Amino acid sequence: VYAPELESVAGQVTAGHFQGAYDDAAALAKFAAEVHVITYEFENVPEAAVIECARHKPVRPGVKPIHYAQHRLREKEFFRNCGIGTAHYDAIRSDEDIALVRSLPGILKTCTEGYDGKGQARVTTRSELKEAWEKMGRRDCILEALVDFECEISAIVARGLDGQARCFPIGRNGHRDGILRTTTVPSGLPPATLATAERYGIALADELGLVGLVALELFVTKDGRVLANEMAPRPHNSGHWTIDACATSQFEQLVRAICGLPLGPVDVIAPSRMENLIGDEANDWLKYVSDPSARLHLYGKSTPRPGRKMGHVTFIDKK
Repeated sequence: VYAPELESVAGQVTAGHFQGAYDDAAALAKFAAEVHVITYEFENVPEAAVIECARHKPVRPGVKPIHYAQHRLREKEFFRNCGIGTAHYDAIRSDEDIALVRSLPGILKTCTEGYDGKGQARVTTRSELKEAWEKMGRRDCILEALVDFECEISAIVARGLDGQARCFPIGRNGHRDGILRTTTVPSGLPPATLATAERYGIALADELGLVGLVALELFVTKDGRVLANEMAPRPHNSGHWTIDACATSQFEQLVRAICGLPLGPVDVIAPSRMENLIGDEANDWLKYVSDPSARLHLYGKSTPRPGRKMGHVTFIDKK
């Protein structure tokens, strides 16, 4: 594991931990010399760091996925070029752009950085849009039209060196305060909806030339459309249920893909519901240990904070 922090969560369970800045070429080279293949579990790793690592060893899934995932406008344009449906959106780079928008009411988002609801503002008028944009420092932004959606779902796809792709069963997600709270599998959605989500996920993986894992978050609208929200080219919170309730976990599947091994089966072992433990909720760990249907996972983070994911619990239905 390579991380900027002296003590990282992943470093607690790995055979080797390298601490260094993302722009420290010498430290990255030293790290790369100790491994056969490199991946990332955070899409905001600087693109330059990935390029530097790729000078020494294969990086899978490589530069292209984070190039798009790190910039919301590029990401949306890429989705459309892949034939993946999206809500309407406008680029916001100038006062002139604000005068021409067609996506009100909508959500104004910074094109870079921001997650779990950060870097976003809901706006209904041009004056509100202008005010929100000013507060964001007149940075490059995207205005996404509000979607009248029934639910959000995730299509998590693994793609191997041989180009074979496999989609995990689609999970139905629940959010609160912009943070993922639950994922339920099976989703209970119509087969046609699930087929569209899987098709979009595999199309995305293929167009990226992905070797690894990508999660595509999608809205299911009340009139039955499936629209892409955003992607994450890594194991995703909404796939944590696979650790306990799927024949192959998303983490094992990632390792299989990047190491050139056959992809594992993705059969559901049992219906499940994953719940995130946010902040002080992780202090209730004892009640989950006492529940025979619960599988508790704490992440080893030292300090609980409001909005911080400290762990998750997956409830298994064995009926």
